[in-house]
Amino acid sequence: MEQRRMQVDVVVVGGSLGGTAAALSAAECGMKVIMTEATDWIGGQLTSQAVPPDEHRWIEQFGCTLSYRKLRERIRSYYKSNYPLTKDALDDPLLNPGNGWVSRLSHEPRVALSVLQDMLAPYVNSGRVKILYHTVPVAADTVEDMITGIEVLHLKDQTRHYLQASYYLDATDCGDLLPLAGAEYVVGAESRQDTHEPHAPEHADQQDVQGITHVAAVDYTGGWQCTIERPADYEFWKGFMPRFSTVPLLSWYAADANDTTRLKEFTMFPNEHGVTSLWDYRRIVDPKLWRTPLFEGEVTLLNWPMNDYFIGTIMDIADKDRASHLEAAVQLTLSLVYWLQTEAPRLDGGIGFPGVRLRGDVLGTVDGLAKAPYIRESRRLKAMQTITEHDVSKQLRGEKGIRRYADSVGVGSYHLDIHPTTITQRTYYIPNYPYEIPLGSLIPIRMKNLIAACKNIGMTQVANGCYRLHPTEWNIGEVAGVLAAYAIQHQIYPAQIRESNSHLSRYQEWLLARGVELHWPLGVEFTPDFDM
Repeated sequence: MEQRRMQVDVVVVGGSLGGTAAALSAAECGMKVIMTEATDWIGGQLTSQAVPPDEHRWIEQFGCTLSYRKLRERIRSYYKSNYPLTKDALDDPLLNPGNGWVSRLSHEPRVALSVLQDMLAPYVNSGRVKILYHTVPVAADTVEDMITGIEVLHLKDQTRHYLQASYYLDATDCGDLLPLAGAEYVVGAESRQDTHEPHAPEHADQQDVQGITHVAAVDYTGGWQCTIERPADYEFWKGFMPRFSTVPLLSWYAADANDTTRLKEFTMFPNEHGVTSLWDYRRIVDPKLWRTPLFEGEVTLLNWPMNDYFIGTIMDIADKDRASHLEAAVQLTLSLVYWLQTEAPRLDGGIGFPGVRLRGDVLGTVDGLAKAPYIRESRRLKAMQTITEHDVSKQLRGEKGIRRYADSVGVGSYHLDIHPTTITQRTYYIPNYPYEIPLGSLIPIRMKNLIAACKNIGMTQVANGCYRLHPTEWNIGEVAGVLAAYAIQHQIYPAQIRESNSHLSRYQEWLLARGVELHWPLGVEFTPDFDM
């Protein structure tokens, strides 16, 4: 089949949140960039996967890159410039458009998409960045330890392109470029013997990964009848009992984040009984903030414990099995919708909320589900530095506090949040110290012109629980783009940058000039402990 060859400085494989940040930063450094994206929306978990930003408690003051802060500010400005907000909402510098309690910035995925497109617009319009939508990698050519080109496939018309560049950044949510390029990687759970992590399982298992979630958007229409057709797999999911639970998955009980060995009761809507409501958990539209009505009511996202899919992995398995698991995840979410509409117990003693209505228009789809499933765990690079539970856990670090790295390229913070895994069904919510991102975790142990740019850096499955969230993924992508640009301009490989004190310092100066925070400020829950 004829291929169209395209040559640039940097190829970013995957238009995830990290991939978008990587393309933007590389372009800002003067590079010509091609970015591929499997859907027609860039932004990954923030947009096509429909997950509002999970962030840490200092996010409004510090603890992220300047460009990520601009992204957040531009989302708020978008609402203030385009929506009929009340005066109080307009005057609120910390506007939370959906008033969801999962995030200080719970918003519609379409708004984030518009902002990301605007941020890239100067480079897309000038031709410095080209985005290949509906495109995925299918093959890679290598010579010794270098990628010499990758073949990509357009999913709609089946055309193929051959992309060549000085550097290739894997920003796919599953680390799809790693096996194609023959890069060493880890997938699934490592054993406790290998990592010495208290929360690693006794035995390693490549199939034991965190579950995925296919998010849906819904509103509530009160007395309307919006019940969908009974999903084909509803009976299975209605009776499915997780190993960590004493009640079916489709119930108002889920693992308690404060103690995952116990179950916590939830319910649908805010109430006077003290039962935690899920409706406002990931609410992205709150009409109380508007002067005039737009939506018919509140809109929320179903990314709840009830639709975490952990029956099987979608990585390193046969294509037909992967497709089967992806469809099963869709069936689970549709079953949750149907259960809510018809059988969910209400606090008033009744059952069902038939007014729950799927809102595909909010997510740019027909069926009301996100364009892509939310992927929590990727293939992980075997890198020059591997981050483990010992580097992040508050209990294990103890008085040493935050681990500081001489080659730090950013900061982040989030609990070690492990959703149920596909084999052992382990689930943890482990207190953490704020953490740093070592440059060594982005650099392969062997490949010279491959850089990790998403949630595929060198880390264990347990450490992935906190390094997978929005601000950290953006930070990883941004510094990966700058790393490629620095390597090209100085004709030096990333591993050599890390090994050279002078180059490492200059590269970190580039990052500091961009507003990348390399270390947490003193006084933030730690006693300094400098390490490499």
